[in-house]
Amino acid sequence: MLSVNELEDRLIDLAFAEDIGDGDHTTLCCIPETAMGKSHLLIKEDGILAGVEVAKRVFARFDPEMKVEVLIGDGAHVRKGDIAMVVSGKVRSLLQTERLMLNIMQRMSGIATMTNKYVERLKGTNTHVLDTRKTTPGMRMLEKQAVKIGGGMNHRIGLFDMILLKDNHVDFAGGIANAINRCHEYLREKGLDLKIEIEVRNFDELRQAMECGGINRIMLDNFSVADTRKAVEMVAGRFETESSGGITFNTIRDYAECGVDFISVGALTHSVKGLDMSFKAC
Repeated sequence: MLSVNELEDRLIDLAFAEDIGDGDHTTLCCIPETAMGKSHLLIKEDGILAGVEVAKRVFARFDPEMKVEVLIGDGAHVRKGDIAMVVSGKVRSLLQTERLMLNIMQRMSGIATMTNKYVERLKGTNTHVLDTRKTTPGMRMLEKQAVKIGGGMNHRIGLFDMILLKDNHVDFAGGIANAINRCHEYLREKGLDLKIEIEVRNFDELRQAMECGGINRIMLDNFSVADTRKAVEMVAGRFETESSGGITFNTIRDYAECGVDFISVGALTHSVKGLDMSFKAC
């Protein structure tokens, strides 16, 4: 399996190939190869900054001679007008890396900012905000990094690092007990040690999951606040609990106050607005 750095490098290479193709003809036609310059990253909207370390990788991968002076790091609260970094080097390199760097940093900063709002919303509770697999194809590692920078927690990274028996798995397997038992048989056969979570849709499935056991976490899917409170009381600390499905910024506090351990929020990554910023000559 590829490491995080290898995945990021592949993404960066693909993004440059997509953007530059056989050459940035606009830059090549009007900027001399020897021209040197400097640009700064201007923040145009309040939020949480994310993607600084990835931006440094973008610059270094394209042109190792580019110099980056970081003024504000990942996770910092930024305000409109702040200068986050200053980059110097060949003008051609500054122009050709600008858009990719901005695309990554705006996206990651938007996710970190959104995540931080949800985390702040749950202050004083013992509930953690989780992301999901509802990410931009190819950018999952970056988007999940942004969630952590914003103060949230990662759920599973992909289909390989945790067992999550969802409704379709349960239905195709022939029920809760069948799904859990087959899961344990598979893990024994493969010699794997993975945490197991199962999604339940009602109290009958919750009782079946608790009776069967052999799981780490129960996901309460589309439960109301009242039913969530009752479910948490039934579980009584025997398993971790997670709420999911249709939970909004306005309702998440109500679910947290039911005592669930985790709340997963797809909106952290699937419908977030990028944080406004620009890369200008200075």
